[in-house]
Amino acid sequence: MKLISTVKEMQGMANEVRMHGKIISFVPTMGALHDGHLRLISEGRRRGDILVVSIFVNPIQFAPNEDLNKYPRNLDGDLEKIKDLGVDVVFNPITEEIYPEGFQTYVEVKVLQEYLCGLFRPEHFKGVATVVLKLFNIVKPHVALFGEKDYQQLKIIQRMVKDLNLEVEIKGFLIVRDKNGLALSSRNSYLSSDEMERAFSVSKALSEIKKEFDKGIRDTKTIIEAGGKTLREVGITNIDYLEICDPETLKRKELAEDGDLVAVGVRLGGARLIDNIRL
Repeated sequence: MKLISTVKEMQGMANEVRMHGKIISFVPTMGALHDGHLRLISEGRRRGDILVVSIFVNPIQFAPNEDLNKYPRNLDGDLEKIKDLGVDVVFNPITEEIYPEGFQTYVEVKVLQEYLCGLFRPEHFKGVATVVLKLFNIVKPHVALFGEKDYQQLKIIQRMVKDLNLEVEIKGFLIVRDKNGLALSSRNSYLSSDEMERAFSVSKALSEIKKEFDKGIRDTKTIIEAGGKTLREVGITNIDYLEICDPETLKRKELAEDGDLVAVGVRLGGARLIDNIRL
């Protein structure tokens, strides 16, 4: 497993690998790796000849009042977790490598970023799309793997790839959960033991919504109320969104259908938790 920290070296290696006709698979991360990341990495090992994992906390996707400075960082711990997973390269640049002095170019997916998390983090997805495009240009993967917990992020990246004619296949993979159903996230480490117990109700709320849908109820306001009640019962009242939307456009639905996305975003203690299921 080779550790690369400069854009020049990473691009040079990627060019050489491609010249020899080998497939590059890529898992971009911000570190603080958990079992969800490890599943993606294991899948990436099966999908390419050379597996690259990036570890880079992207500053431009954080608003000034967000958790950039306290976001968990543990490079040595991350490297230990993946040492036996067949990773060929870890790309771990410093901020100045990705955003050199005078940097002023950004990319946006204008419509998809206006829903769900985008309503509460208005600059977030511009930062995500920009760094992912830069990473694609540096790592030059044939296939890149993302988790579906960040569903809106996945759809935005897929749209960007299509719109800009990028030659990379985007693969999304199911949410990895703990034994209580909580979607794994690096930010779960912010939760106290009491908050963790309450956080289990986020996935329970989605399950309650699905139960109402399975009963034949289609009015989304009625269905969503069942999930809202589950959250309020444990004192989760700071709810950014809890809604049913089209899985491609992310537009809110009035009548639910098979395949629709149920998405939730809440704030609990110092953490912002997101989750989703499909009906």
